Amino acid sequence: MHKFFVTASSVVGGNIVIEGDDARHISFSLRMKKGDKLCVATDDLKDCFCTIVDFFDGKVALKVDSVKEASSESPCQISLFQALPKGDKLETIIQKAVECGVYSITPFQSSYCISKIKDTEKKLERWNRIALEAAKQCGRSIVPKVLPPISYIDAIKEAAKSELPLFCYENENTNKLGDVLRDNNAKTISIVVGSEGGFSPEEADFASENRLLSLSLGPRILRCETASCFVLACIALVRELS
Repeated sequence: MHKFFVTASSVVGGNIVIEGDDARHISFSLRMKKGDKLCVATDDLKDCFCTIVDFFDGKVALKVDSVKEASSESPCQISLFQALPKGDKLETIIQKAVECGVYSITPFQSSYCISKIKDTEKKLERWNRIALEAAKQCGRSIVPKVLPPISYIDAIKEAAKSELPLFCYENENTNKLGDVLRDNNAKTISIVVGSEGGFSPEEADFASENRLLSLSLGPRILRCETASCFVLACIALVRELS
């Protein structure tokens, strides 16, 4: 069933009106008609199962048939802090992270980053469009936000605000991801992942000083576009599938 997203305030008297790009998509790309069914997710984590009742002025009118609590979201709020990778790898990371249940994605610049963001506003618009399309495709009940790129220092300080801040570091040999997840029931988790070159020793020290837990992802070195989804999948296994 096709899924769209609105604010909770958009549900008025058991009715919803879809506007803008989504209305055009329903009308012209999907060629839906009166009587067709679709799902609308609201930002208070409700899934509204609806019937199309009318098309008018470029809008689509829906009647809400039933409402259920969202069942597609992770029981913990996971924020990904991703060092800027080369090329268009971040687009793949965003798409897969959304599918794996991430709550927000914040790119940042670290000392080993080769990529430099130009025209941030245009890039941010594209990244959030990718997140939206991924959320629709995989049946999420929220659309994770891709936030503007920040500095390494700011990324670490933001990540440290979660109950369980994880720092993925290729030189860590003691703390293992499986052990950490089994022993912790945190409701908020942050994941900090480096770019192709990883992190400098000074950056690792700064993360530790700000209470981030340096973490090994196993005996193999993962590509930066693999690491974040690997961690998210492991969290899903422990928190959602066990």
